Amino acid sequence: MDKIKTTRENNYSPQKVEKFWNDITEAVGRTPIVKLRKIPAERGIRATVLVKPEFMNPTGSVKDRMAVFVLNEAVRTGELKPGGTIIEATSGNTGAAIAMYAAAHGYRAILTIPAKMSKEKIDTLKAFGAEVYVCPTEAEPDSPEHYYQTALRLQGEIPNAYFMKQYFNNNNIESHYRTTGPEIWEQLGGQLDVFVGGIGTGGTVSGTGKYLKEKNSAIEIVAADPYGSIFFQYHKDGTLAKPHTYLVEGIGEDMPCDSIDYSVIDKIYQVSDRDSFRAARDLTRKEGIFAGGSGGAALHAALVHAEKLDADKTVLVILPDSGIKYISKIFNDDWMREKGFLD
Repeated sequence: MDKIKTTRENNYSPQKVEKFWNDITEAVGRTPIVKLRKIPAERGIRATVLVKPEFMNPTGSVKDRMAVFVLNEAVRTGELKPGGTIIEATSGNTGAAIAMYAAAHGYRAILTIPAKMSKEKIDTLKAFGAEVYVCPTEAEPDSPEHYYQTALRLQGEIPNAYFMKQYFNNNNIESHYRTTGPEIWEQLGGQLDVFVGGIGTGGTVSGTGKYLKEKNSAIEIVAADPYGSIFFQYHKDGTLAKPHTYLVEGIGEDMPCDSIDYSVIDKIYQVSDRDSFRAARDLTRKEGIFAGGSGGAALHAALVHAEKLDADKTVLVILPDSGIKYISKIFNDDWMREKGFLD
């Protein structure tokens, strides 16, 4: 679809949309970029710090981009057949995007998810009509109870099933190489020095980073990884650290992922749950931008990195999802105090 044309009579009038999308999946992408004012200034940061609120996608996360791209490709190649079942292991956001796609295009969706994920996320999957299997968070990657192994088992049991495998699907990277990267480059006119994102499946950072580095090899690609995940150590020396449970959702992993291109990542910062959640709360209360914990983790890493930069540098942070998905956790003072994250 061509770029939507809009008119405004004043700053408060609604947009007049002169064209329409054929279905909700076509509304993915074209999210804005916003400059942070108060938070960088409080830390004495001279560089320009920008954020890209991906929660403005239809289901409220950056995963809409990847899921729609991957599923469209699966339809095109015949891997996903009419009336088929889409199966995926998810931390919630990819699942919501899949469930949206399934509802819009007439597929069955079966999603497996670790128990630590917020109730809001699990209820969202069910609201779209998906079937949800909640799996033990502490299950080892090779355990039959692990959420990935559960999805693998279901694929073998259900006829005409397509297991998307976001952690091992190269189209995960390709989706961001073709959409997110070019969109950012166009929006900023190429004026970017550092791109920062959380690293979960790795597709966002890998695909976007690959595109940006092809346009300008001097752009730094920085990732945020929670303590307890394996990516920081693997990027550092190629060894696998023993994973342990952490509370931030949507980033980090306890198993290697083929959808990460470590060659485009210049630096990975380890970020604690506390720093992730407090950064997300600050972003909401000081900048009016309602992002989730993975966005808080990426922002914290970006601010640490930006403290070393000169005033002529520009840093862009991806905010993967919305804080509305974490009302019962990050934005609940009682929960934060119970976990020791508030003084």
